[in-house]
Amino acid sequence: MHIAIVGASGAVGQELLRTLQQRDFPVDTLSLFGSSRSAGSQYSFRGNTVTVKELRDNDDFRGVDIAFTSAGAGTSRAFAETITRHGALMIDNSSAFRMDADVPLVVPEVNGDDALDAPRRIIGNPNCTTIQMVVALKPIHDISPIRRVHVATYQAASGAGQAAMDELWAQYGALSRGEQPKVEKFSAQLAGNVIPHIDVFTDNDYTKEEMKMFHETRKIMHSDNIRVSATCVRVPVMRAHSEAIWVETESPVSVQQAREAFAAAPGIVLMDDPAARVYPMPLDLAHHDPVYVGRLRADLACDNALTFWTVSDQIRKGAALNAVQIAEHILQAKG
Repeated sequence: MHIAIVGASGAVGQELLRTLQQRDFPVDTLSLFGSSRSAGSQYSFRGNTVTVKELRDNDDFRGVDIAFTSAGAGTSRAFAETITRHGALMIDNSSAFRMDADVPLVVPEVNGDDALDAPRRIIGNPNCTTIQMVVALKPIHDISPIRRVHVATYQAASGAGQAAMDELWAQYGALSRGEQPKVEKFSAQLAGNVIPHIDVFTDNDYTKEEMKMFHETRKIMHSDNIRVSATCVRVPVMRAHSEAIWVETESPVSVQQAREAFAAAPGIVLMDDPAARVYPMPLDLAHHDPVYVGRLRADLACDNALTFWTVSDQIRKGAALNAVQIAEHILQAKG
């Protein structure tokens, strides 16, 4: 297997390297690509040193089997033909192609077989908040179809990249010294604050991040009947997103039914013993693979509804891990 990573020097690219190693993914040859700034950087992979090449419109992807791309939507659009022209399968972590009808959008625990039909040789890796949510929605949807979802996200700084994480640390440092923090990567100071604004606002006053959760959920779960209303909030947490989710189903789903379904579902760890103060928190669960679910209870405001809390590392399950799992699903299906 010849594997390529585009955007190798970024936070997700680095997590892809770690994930491929940790999961013993079959890599015979590894190629790393990046911008002109990162070209020449070197990284260790299974005892070998691999040098980052500058991404160009040439034949560098000849012989590549799978290319994991995480360099932004503009780069993905500009280089998709270059990456796929010789038969490479592009698993893309950007928003560039997610809603294209001929590009599957895949979370393996939910719709893994969609990855087996990729006519353009492109598979979309969903938005991190959507991945986390649909993994948790699937066990309930299997009991009774979901009608409505309300979700409030609590998104870590790492969702905006390494520079955003650095800015949060720098802001806390400035505050500790009595200085005015610099704001560059966020719309406001994040340290000691929460910002109800992720991505740009659309005409309906929802942000693009919030609308991604609406559209992507319906595509992944093959249901135009599910309606999702999201409020996405940046919080001063370094890594791992949290979500408070309210779900209304067509017929009643008891708390016990949901608890048993969560406990048995792939990719989910149930942490739900509030009397013992056992519930998911990002401080404890960063750098872990699963989607953690807790605070499960009946919704007091709506019949046929449940509410619960989830935490997941958005760089792992929300990005790199999900991409690698897509590739693993394809290889397993091919035998």
